[in-house]
Amino acid sequence: MAGGWTRDGAVQDQIDDSVNDAVSAARSRLPKGPSAEECDECGEPIPERRRAALPGVRTCVQCQSTADTKIQHSAYNRRGSKDSQLK
Repeated sequence: MAGGWTRDGAVQDQIDDSVNDAVSAARSRLPKGPSAEECDECGEPIPERRRAALPGVRTCVQCQSTADTKIQHSAYNRRGSKDSQLK
């Protein structure tokens, strides 16, 4: 149900586009190329199973976990939906 000047399904299209953008951004951050045998951060060996599971991996599990906690997400809705403007 859309209101005003929007067509039916416009809100869902915005949601779908936001999700698709987030998935594309996450995929672009995935490592590429050959895996490192030792962690770039701490120098510890990266287990063979991790290198096989994640091609292009450059860090050990511990260093990657630390890096993952530092990721910040933007609260800015660049699509300019009406809901985001009212908050």
